Amino acid sequence: MATLTIRKLEDEVVEALKARARRNRRSLEAEVRVALRDLVARGSATSLRDLAEQIAALTPKVPQSDSTELIREDRTR
Repeated sequence: MATLTIRKLEDEVVEALKARARRNRRSLEAEVRVALRDLVARGSATSLRDLAEQIAALTPKVPQSDSTELIREDRTR
């Protein structure tokens, strides 16, 4: 296993990670390890972009309803 040192990490990021670690009952080191593992498991930005394009391709190329008007209609009921 490798060792990684991260320098100049913003205080807010460290505090958020500490809070997340407390909620998950893990050490800060274990929480960072899990966060990095999850990030890598999600895949690259390219694969996420491909997924977004696939979802967009499923959407019909027709004008969509204006949700503002639909909400106003619901409020008057």
